[in-house]
Amino acid sequence: MANLSKMTRKQLEKLIKDAHKALKIIENKERREAKKAAAAAAAKFGFKLDELTTGTAPGPKRTPKTAPKKPREPKYANPTDPKQTWSGMGRQPGWYRDALAAGVDPKTMEI
Repeated sequence: MANLSKMTRKQLEKLIKDAHKALKIIENKERREAKKAAAAAAAKFGFKLDELTTGTAPGPKRTPKTAPKKPREPKYANPTDPKQTWSGMGRQPGWYRDALAAGVDPKTMEI
């Protein structure tokens, strides 16, 4: 093993580069061995490895069911037009920002 503290920067960079190459080679070898072992295990049960890994197995596809979002109850109403409301979530509507700029207290706009 080399004494790292006595190596130059270029030597250390080369060592790192060589180590990355060696690591990649070992990783690829282990990946091939793992695939062989997985294929052997799949064959033991009568399958091919790609049948188990590509998602082509027979059967119904499941789609996640999400509940529809419920609209939020309005929390604020426009003092000049009560039909315009805002739940207090998301971007503030223009009428709300204008009312705040005019000095209206937000509590007075609550429903």
